[in-house]
Amino acid sequence: MSRANSSSLTPEFFILNGVPGLEDAHVWISLPFCFMYMIAVVGNCGLIYLIGHEEALHRPMYFFLALLSFTDVTLCTTTVPNMLCIFWFNFKKIGFNSCLAQMFFVHMLTGMESGVLMLMALDRYVAICYPLRYTTILTNPVIAKAGLATFLRSVMLIFPFTLLTKRLPYCRGTLIPHTYCDHMSVAKVSCGNAKVNAIYGLMAALLIGVFDICCISVSYTMILRAVVSLSSADARHKAFSTCTSHICAIVITYVPAFFTFFTHRFGGHTIPHHIHIIVANLYLLLPPTMNPIVYGVKTKQIRESVIKFLLGDKMDILNVKGKKTITVMFQKVGRTKNGEEGSRRPVWESLGYAFHRTKVTASSVIHF
Repeated sequence: MSRANSSSLTPEFFILNGVPGLEDAHVWISLPFCFMYMIAVVGNCGLIYLIGHEEALHRPMYFFLALLSFTDVTLCTTTVPNMLCIFWFNFKKIGFNSCLAQMFFVHMLTGMESGVLMLMALDRYVAICYPLRYTTILTNPVIAKAGLATFLRSVMLIFPFTLLTKRLPYCRGTLIPHTYCDHMSVAKVSCGNAKVNAIYGLMAALLIGVFDICCISVSYTMILRAVVSLSSADARHKAFSTCTSHICAIVITYVPAFFTFFTHRFGGHTIPHHIHIIVANLYLLLPPTMNPIVYGVKTKQIRESVIKFLLGDKMDILNVKGKKTITVMFQKVGRTKNGEEGSRRPVWESLGYAFHRTKVTASSVIHF
């Protein structure tokens, strides 16, 4: 009898209400979200393609960036298409099991995103504090094991969300005032005791978020100490510049995450619900949208790879011209291996030499 009652209190579907109080503006709200989603998909898929096909980007830093891009584009794809269907076509129904699956992937991927940011902070620590051992410490097997460990951590800590939510009875209706199935939004619809859900949700947030933030803080403390000890101002600037993109990604990710987390638990009566829903969606969309832009603008190697991809053969011509200039400039002052001053070739002869043998570089001409 108890099993029958339990199964009768499990709904076949939920109704996602979108942004409560702003139903008439759903179409207008959807436009910036749709635009951000398109930028996120194109930008992150483009980054993954570049990192996979450009040998210059086959380094630990960019492998972690590719993992972050894959996590970001998967995360926003779990929610945005369904949200746009709610806004445009009024498709508000979602199956009970589909809701649980969406809830699992949303929270698992957000935990994965936090873990990858932590790994990227450790990567910057090794690159700046141990530059000569960078490639020997962060080998491809180490990177793969670190990524797998981060994934398994998220899966193991988030999977109980689905079990705790599935056991609850739902006798207050099936309306969820949200655009996607969030853990506590679904639990609050239940007429049972959701205190266990709230406690475990807080514990999972501490184990993932606080642990990752502590690791990031320790990494950047060590980086700061190492950079400050450098004697050259130019060296300090270069060391800091390698971290600016990652710092921007951390701010973009954690600020809306903390806002969403604390308003869900402590600000439910002071902050309008529609503000909370909009920020919760920005929390899932803003990092995937901004990370490719930030890394594309701030990282020289990615900028050069994008230019090379867009220009194609024209880039090779520019490289040839650059090598001509180097050859002409240094052939006039070059020295032979014996230390004697080399013969000075005419400018036209040097130009012809560089043009017909495009592989000539400064290192093959100069012998100091």
